[in-house]
Amino acid sequence: MDNKNIIDARGLSCPVPVVLTKKAIEKGPSSLQVIVDNVAAKENVSRFATAMGYSIKLEERDNEETLLILEK
Repeated sequence: MDNKNIIDARGLSCPVPVVLTKKAIEKGPSSLQVIVDNVAAKENVSRFATAMGYSIKLEERDNEETLLILEK
């Protein structure tokens, strides 16, 4: 996974994490990682990615951070 397929959305409130994820998905990657640090962003990015046909694995981290691993 190269860095262009990693979105660091920590410190950003919705809808910004979803918008960043949407822009990345439009490039057509088969996998993508999104780092968020709040529940709303985690839920909204998860819901959006699922609607776009991606499966999601969540990896809870320290400091309320979550790594969302999106796979096509």
